[in-house]
Amino acid sequence: MPKPFHDSLLSLREMLVSAGPFVLLTAGLLVLAYWWLDPMPPRHLTLATGPAQSAYDEIGKRYASALAEHGIEVRLLPSEGAAQNLQWLREGKADFGFVQGGSDELAAKQEQERGMESLGSLFVEPVWLFYREASVHKVAPAATLNTLGQLKDLRVNVGTDGSGVPSLMAKLFEVNRIDAKTIRISRLEQTPATVAFLNGELDALVFASAPESLMVQMLLQTPGIKLMNFAQSEAYSRRFAFLTPVTLPQGVVDLAGNVPERNVQLIATTTTLLARPHVHSALKELLSQASLKLHGNAGWFNRAHEFPSVANLEFPLAKEAERTIRNGVPLLQRYLPFSLANLVERMWLALGIIIALLLPLSRIVPPLYEFRIRSRVFRWYGQLRAIEERLDSQHPESRQESLDELKRLEARVEKITVPLSYADELYALRNHIELVQRRLQTT
Repeated sequence: MPKPFHDSLLSLREMLVSAGPFVLLTAGLLVLAYWWLDPMPPRHLTLATGPAQSAYDEIGKRYASALAEHGIEVRLLPSEGAAQNLQWLREGKADFGFVQGGSDELAAKQEQERGMESLGSLFVEPVWLFYREASVHKVAPAATLNTLGQLKDLRVNVGTDGSGVPSLMAKLFEVNRIDAKTIRISRLEQTPATVAFLNGELDALVFASAPESLMVQMLLQTPGIKLMNFAQSEAYSRRFAFLTPVTLPQGVVDLAGNVPERNVQLIATTTTLLARPHVHSALKELLSQASLKLHGNAGWFNRAHEFPSVANLEFPLAKEAERTIRNGVPLLQRYLPFSLANLVERMWLALGIIIALLLPLSRIVPPLYEFRIRSRVFRWYGQLRAIEERLDSQHPESRQESLDELKRLEARVEKITVPLSYADELYALRNHIELVQRRLQTT
């Protein structure tokens, strides 16, 4: 190996050895920061949706498709509706779930205390009260329902307890001073209830759902089926904070067929996406970003970019969702894969703190390197001085032993290699050895 190259390798080795403690400390701090920040999310999550063919079911599939692009598997957990979703979030069976506003006020207050967080208001879910014209003739000559009081003696399905609609309808009946016993209420699931309704076994059908529901779109275009107009929608919204008045515009369902024939006033709850306590923050951020794409377009009841929103929330808003809703997708995530951008964003502050701590410590590396190089030369000065100090007290026959010792010292020193910047100290040592040799030889 050429000597210059060998000297360079030697210098590099000494530098690495000198910086070793500094490098180990840096690596330890990085590992500690990574463990504490936990920047990488799990590769799967469970999302509680709703009944088959419901809006929740359809929207859940869209979320699964959106997160699959980032390598996150979304396990969809069908349920009876919002109330059951809230229960599953409480029990830890689901990580996220769709929940209607006002579905269970007492449970909502309890879950706020337990750490449930909202990812924002996603869309409105009108209360759809469909009725058969033929069944309403006996209570309304014009075969049109305008108030809930006209449901007396009719067969009405309000959905299962897990959907949250029975609780909502109970509140509406109470505020209208309607005795629920005067209405023949059933609590069938959505699909069996729809079949019974179309077969004439039910007079009215109530459920709360986004317009993406296939059931809603089908019933709106079925002959002989009408949608109740909530003429008092504004009054309902003043009585219940979780309700908002919405209008189904004329012709929005089918412009060519002019469905509906006129504007229909409805009352609606706002649906939010809830996260259970202690779910990974990166998953909340990723779902919030997906909600921008899935709910930001114009719909039957909203203009573009109205959702997701921070309004009408019954649960604390997650900071990840607030940042996403207000600022959009972070800059790095627009150009880098989510996993890499997320790692950089969550580690940069820790990296800044680590650098601030290590900069003063890094100043010890050059002196330590210099000490290691110079010690290769200076450690022989002790032996040389010991030989020189024995000159005056030695007998002539002992000086030959000292001279032999000096030659052995000189041979060892000749094998020492140091960087060129420290060569002057090596040559100084050789000169000093030669001076002592001369003194021994002349005395």
